[in-house]
Amino acid sequence: MIGTYWQASRAPRYSLLFALPLLIMYQVLTFVVPPGPGGVDVGNGADILLQAVFVWLAGAWGPRIFMLCLIGVGAWLIAKDIRAHPGKLAPAVLGGMLVESLFLSLVFGIVVSGLTVALLGAPPPPLALGGGLAQSRLGHGTMLMLSIGAGLYEELLFRVVLVGLIAWTCRQVLGWRPLLAGIVATVLGALIFSAFHYIGPFGDRLDVYSFVFRTIAGLFFSALYLTRGFGVTAWTHSLYDVLLLLR
Repeated sequence: MIGTYWQASRAPRYSLLFALPLLIMYQVLTFVVPPGPGGVDVGNGADILLQAVFVWLAGAWGPRIFMLCLIGVGAWLIAKDIRAHPGKLAPAVLGGMLVESLFLSLVFGIVVSGLTVALLGAPPPPLALGGGLAQSRLGHGTMLMLSIGAGLYEELLFRVVLVGLIAWTCRQVLGWRPLLAGIVATVLGALIFSAFHYIGPFGDRLDVYSFVFRTIAGLFFSALYLTRGFGVTAWTHSLYDVLLLLR
């Protein structure tokens, strides 16, 4: 039963359907939350970056085309999986994925913080790990939207797109072996993921401890993506950020 769940929960029909509520919640919140400081619309940085490519290509239609492509590719992957492996959806698998994601989000901070402390020692008392944007400048609704969007779009950008692209380049262009290409892609992806949190008007102040913490977090999420798939990784990331917001 455990082996069946482990394999089934990685399949697109479960992994992508499991991530769908995150997409819906994030998109709804982007419409209802008030603008940020100075009347500026606030969104998850990874979402904005992904949309920017489509805006550059299609102008004002870019965000709509991006969303259509996102839904279309997801639907195609699910349909392809169902054709290859016919069968009904098992609600118990989706329920198990939710429990698993909640458990992983609870232990995530402990494990990553422990590894960071082992490398650098205890952080300064005022430092909040993984907090992201300054909560004093943004409302709770906006922070909730950004927390949900982090799990969805940061995993899509940094794990699916970036790590995959770096690994492909190392294998196909540089001729490296798959194992070496995967290791290099994972490490580079984690470093870029960490640096991403310090960019922009709402980015954090650069700090060695938080940078190392987020780099280790990037390695953790990459390992989770490779072993458990996109859905569990996206929910684990989102739930961790939401729990951090509520503490």
